[in-house]
Amino acid sequence: MAERILVVDDDKGVREALSEFLLSLGYTVVMAENGEEALNQYRKGDFDVIMADLIMPNMDGMELLRRIRDIKNDEVIFLMITGHPSIGTAVEAINRGADDYITKPFHLEDVRLRVTKALEKQTLKGRLKTAQGLAWGLMLSIPLWLLLGIILVILFKG
Repeated sequence: MAERILVVDDDKGVREALSEFLLSLGYTVVMAENGEEALNQYRKGDFDVIMADLIMPNMDGMELLRRIRDIKNDEVIFLMITGHPSIGTAVEAINRGADDYITKPFHLEDVRLRVTKALEKQTLKGRLKTAQGLAWGLMLSIPLWLLLGIILVILFKG
């Protein structure tokens, strides 16, 4: 199943170009032209990645990021896009929960690498949670197996 990406940008040209590129890579893409529309789309569907412009009317990318994180902590990858890069906004975006920061004009190969890297990181986090769950399950089941062994020894010796 293809990963679902929500592309949010008030600039129609950027939104469509980015969406077409991501579609060509095999992703399922949904577009939104502002933060409110993006939030509505997010509530309707399950997305793996959100790519949102920092500066948009009504609800900017930082506010969208905050609201998304309030809904589902860190389950979705959030990539902030901006045409006005600064170290301060990059640090603020990352501190608020963005997974990465992409500056305009962007190179499509850079976008591909960042999306791929973020999805791989998310997959590894999921595998780590599974491994941790298995480890806890094993640790909790060992005393039960020991107790069962003791009971069987008592039953068969008696």
